[in-house]
Amino acid sequence: MMSREKFEAFVEKALSSLPSNFRKRLKNLSIMVESWPPGRDRGRLILGFYHGVPYPHRGPFYGNVTPDLIVIYQGPIESLCCSEEEVEEKVKEVVLHEIGHYFGLKEADLVRLEREISSKGRRKRSS
Repeated sequence: MMSREKFEAFVEKALSSLPSNFRKRLKNLSIMVESWPPGRDRGRLILGFYHGVPYPHRGPFYGNVTPDLIVIYQGPIESLCCSEEEVEEKVKEVVLHEIGHYFGLKEADLVRLEREISSKGRRKRSS
């Protein structure tokens, strides 16, 4: 298993890869790394989790609330990957996915966008 510090550095790198106009909108958000999801979720492969009020749903009276939370799960991500490079890429994918939920995107929209991005990446590599 990779050190927590190295894994957290991959999370930080993924966050810093966001365009600045998106990073500036990340308000009242806490991002943390945990080893595994809680016991009740161990039957499913959960790589990350967003809990909070999505950005577009925050009304004029939104305030004085605890931060939204994104949790990235190190164990499940590492279990899918064979190298540090794969871990880094998967961390970026999961962080961006959970940030998508923060910005109000639904699961189906995120899956569609991820497929489009993935297919564009494959086309560029084969060119």
